[in-house]
Amino acid sequence: MTNVGDPVVTGLVASLARPGGNVTGLVTMSPELSGKRLELLREAFPKISRVALFWNSANPEQEPQIKEIKVAGQALGIQLQILEVRGANDFDKAFSAITKERADAILTLSDPLSVSQGRRIADFAARNRLPAMYAGPEVVDAGGLMSYAPKYTDQYRRAATYVDKILKGAKPAELPVEQPTKFEFVINLKTAKQIGLTIPPNVFS
Repeated sequence: MTNVGDPVVTGLVASLARPGGNVTGLVTMSPELSGKRLELLREAFPKISRVALFWNSANPEQEPQIKEIKVAGQALGIQLQILEVRGANDFDKAFSAITKERADAILTLSDPLSVSQGRRIADFAARNRLPAMYAGPEVVDAGGLMSYAPKYTDQYRRAATYVDKILKGAKPAELPVEQPTKFEFVINLKTAKQIGLTIPPNVFS
């Protein structure tokens, strides 16, 4: 496997250190990754104090991310507006809540639902001139503002080493699941200009 969330929570493996079955590989989860996204959002836009985020309660992998962001939000003095979404039809209601509560920015978690609705979220953020941080670069490619995520090309290259080991006789049960070691921070400057947002120079360093 590669680019998987939390295989322990979903039951694919017994633990990252000793998978214990026929599945191993690489995951996208990493300690403090979600909190880092919130930190970068604040660094880019120091005046934000209320951040809206979408929570897919049907995805068990979201709970650790929510806990992590709450800790980061408390440390940064940022109030979180957590909006539950379980399907595509829930986003219009969530967008209305963001407008009503006057959130300063948007943050998405690593979740297939948010990715599939990425273009809608990016369009909403642009219309309302809200800075938004996404969990993957594909939304930035579609017009989103910024993302912080594992470097997926590196993940795929590393996956080849697992294939090689298994073909040479290694047992997946004994090959530790690896977490990402390389990350990339992507900013769509065209989008920033279109919605009138200025990214401080220090964010690029």
